Amino acid sequence: MNGISKHKVILVTGGSGLVGQAIKKVSEEENRSDEKWIFLASKDADLRDLEETRAIFKEYKPTHVVHLAAMVGGLYKHLKVNCDFLIFNVRINDNVLQCCKEMGVKKVVSCLSTCIFPDDTTYPINETMIHDGPPHDSNFGYSYAKRMIVVMNRAYNMQYGCRFTSVIPTNIYGPNDNFSVEDGHVMPGLIHKGYLAKHKNIPFTVCGTGTPRRQFIYSIDLAKLIMWTLREYDEIDPIILSVDKEDEVSVQEVAEMVKEAFDLKDEVQYDSSKSDGQIKKTASNSKLRKYLPDYKFTPLRQGIKETAEWLEAHYETARK
Repeated sequence: MNGISKHKVILVTGGSGLVGQAIKKVSEEENRSDEKWIFLASKDADLRDLEETRAIFKEYKPTHVVHLAAMVGGLYKHLKVNCDFLIFNVRINDNVLQCCKEMGVKKVVSCLSTCIFPDDTTYPINETMIHDGPPHDSNFGYSYAKRMIVVMNRAYNMQYGCRFTSVIPTNIYGPNDNFSVEDGHVMPGLIHKGYLAKHKNIPFTVCGTGTPRRQFIYSIDLAKLIMWTLREYDEIDPIILSVDKEDEVSVQEVAEMVKEAFDLKDEVQYDSSKSDGQIKKTASNSKLRKYLPDYKFTPLRQGIKETAEWLEAHYETARK
């Protein structure tokens, strides 16, 4: 096993977000004596600025980095500001990886997204297909910025021997998400709408037809798999972290699970005048299953119920 050495300082960029907080929860539960975890929030440094990024790296002197920080948003935000998504994310990634190289960081795991895959493709998609064609036009700025991490990891490894790799999760959901109805992702947006339907008597309306299909991964599951990647995965090429392709569900099925979680009585309404976005992007987790054939994912209905309960308990302070 080429695990990471003792006395490691692991810096998590984007540490206040959905995945960062899940990693924090798991790391605190594990409480490993040989790992010191540091979780950065956007208020700690503007990673779009190289000098601010360099200063925070010099302050904490990480031996390992989990790079989660990004400008993110849902479909309708992407449609409005694709250029911002491209420019800001390229800057963040460039600065973080440059500082990792300068500081001699032993290993970096960056978090990508399945939106990086070609729009016109065959399914299921796998790690070898990233550059086979352009991504979906709705979020091409973010997608190309994330694709470049794969290219940069390879280049840093070839020229400098850096152990920079990346993970590609499918749609993530869970506590500490951004539950914005306007700019959030589909799952937290639906859970927030479920909350509003229960507590504000607002009709539970889904944007689009409900037909798009997605694979959803609970943030706690993803946290455990990212930590496994940091400790055990030695490839530079990315790895998809996803539930099995048989666990793909439609947005309509998700809406019904949200309705059940909040015990809503009225029927779900669908606004077909709104865009559906990409209809499907089924991902293969065969590479992950080669390494972890017996990994058990949290059932979707359970994860949605737990996330709904978290939002009800933290509604006043939740991002929305």
